Amino acid sequence: MNARAGVRDLSRAHLEAFLEMMSAERGAAVNTLQSYERDLEDLHGFLSERSVRLTEAGPNDLGAYLSGLSIQGFKPSSQARRLSAMRQFYKFLYAEGLRTDDPTGILDAPKKGRPLPKTMGVDQVTRLLTQAEVEAAAEGPDQLQRLRMLVLLELLYATGMRVSELVTLPAKVLDHEGRFLIIRGKGNKERLVPLSQSAISALKAYGRLQADLAANAKQPAPESPWLFPAASRQGYLPRQVFARDLKDLAIRSGLTPSMISPHVMRHAFASHLLANGADLRVVQELLGHSDISTTQIYTHVLEERLHQLVQTHHPLAKQAKKQE
Repeated sequence: MNARAGVRDLSRAHLEAFLEMMSAERGAAVNTLQSYERDLEDLHGFLSERSVRLTEAGPNDLGAYLSGLSIQGFKPSSQARRLSAMRQFYKFLYAEGLRTDDPTGILDAPKKGRPLPKTMGVDQVTRLLTQAEVEAAAEGPDQLQRLRMLVLLELLYATGMRVSELVTLPAKVLDHEGRFLIIRGKGNKERLVPLSQSAISALKAYGRLQADLAANAKQPAPESPWLFPAASRQGYLPRQVFARDLKDLAIRSGLTPSMISPHVMRHAFASHLLANGADLRVVQELLGHSDISTTQIYTHVLEERLHQLVQTHHPLAKQAKKQE
Protein backbone atom coordinates (compact mmCIF):
# COMPACT_ATOMS: atom_id res chain seq x y z
CA MET A 1 0.00 0.00 0.00
CA ASN A 2 1.41 3.43 -0.96
CA ALA A 3 2.19 6.10 1.63
CA ARG A 4 -0.59 8.63 2.01
CA ALA A 5 -3.23 6.36 0.49
CA GLY A 6 -5.86 8.27 -1.47
CA VAL A 7 -3.48 11.13 -2.36
CA ARG A 8 -2.12 11.10 -5.89
CA ASP A 9 1.60 10.32 -6.17
CA LEU A 10 3.21 13.01 -8.35
CA SER A 11 6.72 11.55 -8.13
CA ARG A 12 6.96 10.75 -11.83
CA ALA A 13 5.62 14.17 -12.81
CA HIS A 14 8.25 15.85 -10.62
CA LEU A 15 10.93 13.56 -12.06
CA GLU A 16 9.95 14.63 -15.58
CA ALA A 17 10.01 18.29 -14.51
CA PHE A 18 13.49 17.77 -13.06
CA LEU A 19 14.77 16.26 -16.31
CA GLU A 20 13.25 19.11 -18.32
CA MET A 21 15.00 21.64 -16.05
CA MET A 22 18.35 19.83 -16.44
CA SER A 23 17.93 19.92 -20.21
CA ALA A 24 16.63 23.48 -20.62
CA GLU A 25 18.51 25.34 -17.86
CA ARG A 26 21.66 23.28 -17.39
CA GLY A 27 22.08 22.10 -20.97
CA ALA A 28 22.64 18.50 -19.83
CA ALA A 29 23.62 16.09 -22.59
CA VAL A 30 21.21 13.37 -23.72
CA ASN A 31 23.40 10.63 -22.20
CA THR A 32 23.46 12.49 -18.87
CA LEU A 33 19.66 12.89 -18.86
CA GLN A 34 19.19 9.19 -19.67
CA SER A 35 21.59 8.25 -16.88
CA TYR A 36 19.71 10.45 -14.36
CA GLU A 37 16.39 8.98 -15.46
CA ARG A 38 17.61 5.37 -15.13
CA ASP A 39 19.16 5.97 -11.72
CA LEU A 40 16.15 7.80 -10.30
CA GLU A 41 13.72 5.24 -11.74
CA ASP A 42 15.73 2.53 -9.98
CA LEU A 43 15.53 4.52 -6.74
CA HIS A 44 11.79 4.97 -7.30
CA GLY A 45 11.33 1.22 -7.63
CA PHE A 46 13.30 0.59 -4.42
CA LEU A 47 11.28 3.16 -2.46
CA SER A 48 7.96 1.84 -3.80
CA GLU A 49 8.76 -1.54 -2.24
CA ARG A 50 9.17 0.30 1.09
CA SER A 51 5.88 2.16 0.50
CA VAL A 52 7.74 5.47 0.31
CA ARG A 53 7.23 8.04 -2.40
CA LEU A 54 10.23 9.31 -4.35
CA THR A 55 9.43 12.90 -3.43
CA GLU A 56 9.06 12.12 0.28
CA ALA A 57 12.05 9.86 0.95
CA GLY A 58 14.13 10.61 4.04
CA PRO A 59 17.88 10.21 4.69
CA ASN A 60 17.36 6.72 6.14
CA ASP A 61 15.48 5.57 3.03
CA LEU A 62 18.16 6.90 0.71
CA GLY A 63 20.94 5.50 2.91
CA ALA A 64 19.28 2.08 2.78
CA TYR A 65 19.19 2.32 -1.03
CA LEU A 66 22.91 3.10 -1.21
CA SER A 67 23.71 0.27 1.23
CA GLY A 68 21.74 -2.08 -0.99
CA LEU A 69 23.83 -1.06 -3.99
CA SER A 70 26.98 -1.85 -2.03
CA ILE A 71 25.64 -5.29 -1.00
CA GLN A 72 24.78 -6.01 -4.64
CA GLY A 73 28.41 -5.38 -5.56
CA PHE A 74 28.10 -2.01 -7.28
CA LYS A 75 31.44 -0.25 -7.56
CA PRO A 76 31.99 2.90 -5.45
CA SER A 77 32.09 4.93 -8.67
CA SER A 78 28.62 3.64 -9.66
CA GLN A 79 27.27 4.35 -6.17
CA ALA A 80 28.73 7.86 -6.31
CA ARG A 81 27.01 8.47 -9.66
CA ARG A 82 23.64 7.45 -8.23
CA LEU A 83 24.16 9.65 -5.19
CA SER A 84 24.97 12.56 -7.50
CA ALA A 85 21.69 12.05 -9.38
CA MET A 86 19.81 11.91 -6.07
CA ARG A 87 21.42 15.11 -4.85
CA GLN A 88 20.56 16.97 -8.03
CA PHE A 89 16.93 15.78 -7.86
CA TYR A 90 16.32 16.62 -4.20
CA LYS A 91 18.01 20.01 -4.54
CA PHE A 92 15.57 20.68 -7.38
CA LEU A 93 12.60 19.72 -5.19
CA TYR A 94 13.90 21.99 -2.42
CA ALA A 95 14.47 24.91 -4.80
CA GLU A 96 10.96 24.49 -6.24
CA GLY A 97 9.41 24.54 -2.77
CA LEU A 98 8.24 20.96 -3.11
CA ARG A 99 10.26 19.97 -0.04
CA THR A 100 11.40 21.89 3.01
CA ASP A 101 14.66 19.96 3.30
CA ASP A 102 17.33 18.14 1.28
CA PRO A 103 17.51 14.50 2.50
CA THR A 104 20.84 13.92 0.73
CA GLY A 105 22.63 16.58 2.80
CA ILE A 106 23.90 14.15 5.44
CA LEU A 107 24.65 11.23 3.12
CA ASP A 108 28.33 10.39 2.70
CA ALA A 109 29.76 9.62 -0.69
CA PRO A 110 31.04 6.02 -0.97
CA LYS A 111 34.76 5.78 -0.50
CA LYS A 112 36.55 5.05 -3.71
CA GLY A 113 39.38 2.60 -3.29
CA ARG A 114 42.56 3.83 -4.88
CA PRO A 115 43.26 1.66 -7.91
CA LEU A 116 46.41 -0.41 -7.63
CA PRO A 117 49.08 0.85 -9.99
CA LYS A 118 50.11 -1.25 -12.96
CA THR A 119 53.44 -2.85 -12.31
CA MET A 120 55.87 -5.34 -13.85
CA GLY A 121 57.30 -8.55 -12.54
CA VAL A 122 61.05 -8.90 -12.00
CA ASP A 123 61.23 -11.27 -14.97
CA GLN A 124 59.59 -8.70 -17.25
CA VAL A 125 61.99 -5.97 -16.16
CA THR A 126 64.88 -8.38 -16.69
CA ARG A 127 63.73 -9.17 -20.24
CA LEU A 128 63.43 -5.47 -21.03
CA LEU A 129 66.88 -4.65 -19.65
CA THR A 130 68.48 -7.67 -21.34
CA GLN A 131 67.04 -6.65 -24.71
CA ALA A 132 68.23 -3.07 -24.24
CA GLU A 133 71.71 -4.32 -23.26
CA VAL A 134 72.00 -6.56 -26.33
CA GLU A 135 70.92 -3.75 -28.64
CA ALA A 136 73.26 -1.23 -26.98
CA ALA A 137 76.25 -3.54 -27.49
CA ALA A 138 75.72 -3.75 -31.27
CA GLU A 139 77.97 -1.32 -33.10
CA GLY A 140 76.49 0.94 -35.77
CA PRO A 141 75.41 4.48 -36.55
CA ASP A 142 72.57 4.44 -33.99
CA GLN A 143 74.55 2.90 -31.15
CA LEU A 144 74.50 6.07 -29.02
CA GLN A 145 70.70 6.17 -29.22
CA ARG A 146 70.46 2.48 -28.27
CA LEU A 147 72.91 2.97 -25.43
CA ARG A 148 70.89 5.97 -24.30
CA MET A 149 67.82 3.71 -23.97
CA LEU A 150 69.79 1.29 -21.80
CA VAL A 151 70.94 4.14 -19.54
CA LEU A 152 67.40 5.51 -19.27
CA LEU A 153 66.07 2.11 -18.21
CA GLU A 154 68.92 1.36 -15.81
CA LEU A 155 68.50 4.74 -14.10
CA LEU A 156 64.72 4.45 -13.99
CA TYR A 157 64.74 0.99 -12.43
CA ALA A 158 67.66 1.78 -10.11
CA THR A 159 66.14 4.98 -8.70
CA GLY A 160 62.40 4.98 -9.39
CA MET A 161 62.60 8.63 -10.39
CA ARG A 162 59.80 10.37 -12.25
CA VAL A 163 60.18 10.43 -16.04
CA SER A 164 60.30 14.25 -15.94
CA GLU A 165 63.21 14.05 -13.49
CA LEU A 166 64.96 11.46 -15.64
CA VAL A 167 64.92 13.28 -18.98
CA THR A 168 66.04 16.55 -17.36
CA LEU A 169 69.13 15.13 -15.65
CA PRO A 170 72.12 17.43 -16.19
CA ALA A 171 75.16 16.37 -18.23
CA LYS A 172 77.39 16.83 -15.16
CA VAL A 173 76.00 13.49 -13.93
CA LEU A 174 78.69 11.93 -16.15
CA ASP A 175 81.42 13.65 -14.13
CA HIS A 176 80.11 12.21 -10.89
CA GLU A 177 82.04 9.11 -9.87
CA GLY A 178 80.02 8.27 -6.76
CA ARG A 179 77.43 5.58 -6.20
CA PHE A 180 74.69 8.12 -5.49
CA LEU A 181 72.68 10.49 -7.65
CA ILE A 182 71.15 13.80 -6.60
CA ILE A 183 67.68 14.22 -8.08
CA ARG A 184 65.87 17.53 -8.19
CA GLY A 185 62.17 16.74 -7.81
CA LYS A 186 58.87 18.46 -7.21
CA GLY A 187 59.06 21.81 -5.48
CA ASN A 188 62.74 21.96 -6.44
CA LYS A 189 63.49 19.57 -3.57
CA GLU A 190 66.64 17.49 -3.83
CA ARG A 191 66.96 13.88 -2.76
CA LEU A 192 69.84 11.42 -2.77
CA VAL A 193 69.30 8.01 -4.36
CA PRO A 194 71.78 5.12 -4.71
CA LEU A 195 72.74 3.77 -8.15
CA SER A 196 73.07 0.11 -9.05
CA GLN A 197 76.37 -1.14 -10.40
CA SER A 198 74.79 -1.85 -13.78
CA ALA A 199 73.43 1.72 -13.95
CA ILE A 200 76.90 3.11 -13.17
CA SER A 201 78.47 0.91 -15.88
CA ALA A 202 75.88 1.94 -18.47
CA LEU A 203 76.39 5.62 -17.62
CA LYS A 204 80.16 5.32 -18.06
CA ALA A 205 79.79 3.53 -21.41
CA TYR A 206 77.35 6.21 -22.56
CA GLY A 207 79.73 8.99 -21.54
CA ARG A 208 82.68 7.34 -23.31
CA LEU A 209 80.76 6.86 -26.56
CA GLN A 210 79.49 10.43 -26.45
CA ALA A 211 83.05 11.70 -26.04
CA ASP A 212 84.40 9.45 -28.83
CA LEU A 213 81.72 10.57 -31.28
CA ALA A 214 82.30 14.23 -30.42
CA ALA A 215 86.08 13.85 -30.88
CA ASN A 216 85.70 12.21 -34.29
CA ALA A 217 82.94 14.48 -35.60
CA LYS A 218 83.81 16.80 -38.50
CA GLN A 219 81.56 19.47 -37.05
CA PRO A 220 81.18 18.90 -33.30
CA ALA A 221 77.72 19.77 -31.95
CA PRO A 222 77.58 22.50 -29.32
CA GLU A 223 77.86 21.23 -25.75
CA SER A 224 74.51 20.51 -24.14
CA PRO A 225 73.74 20.99 -20.44
CA TRP A 226 71.55 17.88 -20.55
CA LEU A 227 72.48 14.24 -20.05
CA PHE A 228 70.06 13.24 -22.81
CA PRO A 229 70.26 16.06 -25.39
CA ALA A 230 67.80 16.13 -28.27
CA ALA A 231 66.72 18.42 -31.10
CA SER A 232 63.61 19.47 -29.19
CA ARG A 233 62.32 22.85 -28.04
CA GLN A 234 63.61 22.20 -24.52
CA GLY A 235 66.91 20.77 -25.74
CA TYR A 236 66.48 17.43 -23.94
CA LEU A 237 64.75 14.14 -24.78
CA PRO A 238 60.95 14.65 -24.64
CA ARG A 239 59.31 12.21 -22.23
CA GLN A 240 56.75 11.31 -24.92
CA VAL A 241 59.57 10.17 -27.21
CA PHE A 242 61.07 8.07 -24.44
CA ALA A 243 57.66 6.51 -23.69
CA ARG A 244 57.17 5.68 -27.38
CA ASP A 245 60.65 4.16 -27.72
CA LEU A 246 60.07 2.14 -24.54
CA LYS A 247 56.93 0.58 -25.99
CA ASP A 248 58.86 -0.29 -29.16
CA LEU A 249 61.53 -1.95 -27.02
CA ALA A 250 58.81 -3.84 -25.13
CA ILE A 251 57.53 -5.28 -28.42
CA ARG A 252 61.05 -6.42 -29.39
CA SER A 253 61.33 -7.99 -25.92
CA GLY A 254 58.16 -10.01 -26.46
CA LEU A 255 56.20 -8.01 -23.88
CA THR A 256 52.78 -6.33 -24.11
CA PRO A 257 53.49 -2.66 -24.88
CA SER A 258 50.24 -1.35 -23.36
CA MET A 259 51.36 -2.69 -19.96
CA ILE A 260 54.71 -0.87 -20.02
CA SER A 261 55.53 2.80 -19.58
CA PRO A 262 58.09 4.90 -17.67
CA HIS A 263 55.53 5.29 -14.87
CA VAL A 264 55.00 1.53 -14.68
CA MET A 265 58.78 1.12 -14.34
CA ARG A 266 58.68 3.55 -11.39
CA HIS A 267 55.96 1.43 -9.78
CA ALA A 268 58.01 -1.71 -10.42
CA PHE A 269 60.97 -0.13 -8.61
CA ALA A 270 58.82 0.58 -5.52
CA SER A 271 56.95 -2.73 -5.53
CA HIS A 272 60.08 -4.83 -5.93
CA LEU A 273 61.86 -2.98 -3.11
CA LEU A 274 58.96 -3.51 -0.72
CA ALA A 275 58.55 -7.15 -1.73
CA ASN A 276 62.20 -7.71 -0.82
CA GLY A 277 62.04 -6.16 2.63
CA ALA A 278 62.44 -2.38 2.17
CA ASP A 279 60.76 -0.07 4.67
CA LEU A 280 57.80 2.01 3.42
CA ARG A 281 59.42 5.23 4.73
CA VAL A 282 62.61 4.49 2.81
CA VAL A 283 60.63 3.94 -0.39
CA GLN A 284 58.79 7.21 0.27
CA GLU A 285 62.12 9.06 0.41
CA LEU A 286 63.45 7.37 -2.72
CA LEU A 287 60.29 8.14 -4.72
CA GLY A 288 60.27 11.75 -3.55
CA HIS A 289 56.76 11.56 -2.05
CA SER A 290 56.15 14.41 0.38
CA ASP A 291 53.34 12.49 2.08
CA ILE A 292 53.50 8.86 3.21
CA SER A 293 49.84 8.41 2.19
CA THR A 294 50.91 8.65 -1.46
CA THR A 295 53.35 5.78 -0.95
CA GLN A 296 50.70 3.70 0.79
CA ILE A 297 49.23 2.61 -2.56
CA TYR A 298 51.93 -0.07 -2.29
CA THR A 299 50.69 -1.48 1.03
CA HIS A 300 49.18 -4.45 -0.83
CA VAL A 301 52.77 -5.53 -1.50
CA LEU A 302 53.62 -5.18 2.19
CA GLU A 303 50.50 -7.11 3.22
CA GLU A 304 51.42 -10.01 0.94
CA ARG A 305 55.00 -10.03 2.28
CA LEU A 306 53.79 -9.96 5.90
CA HIS A 307 51.41 -12.83 5.17
CA GLN A 308 54.29 -14.88 3.74
CA LEU A 309 56.49 -14.02 6.74
CA VAL A 310 53.83 -15.22 9.18
CA GLN A 311 53.23 -18.40 7.19
CA THR A 312 56.96 -19.10 7.08
CA HIS A 313 58.07 -18.13 10.58
CA HIS A 314 55.09 -18.33 12.96
CA PRO A 315 55.36 -21.42 15.24
CA LEU A 316 51.73 -22.44 14.70
CA ALA A 317 52.10 -22.16 10.93
CA LYS A 318 55.22 -24.34 11.09
CA GLN A 319 53.37 -26.87 13.24
CA ALA A 320 50.48 -27.00 10.79
CA LYS A 321 52.89 -27.69 7.91
CA LYS A 322 54.44 -30.59 9.83
CA GLN A 323 51.02 -32.14 10.40
CA GLU A 324 50.13 -32.00 6.68
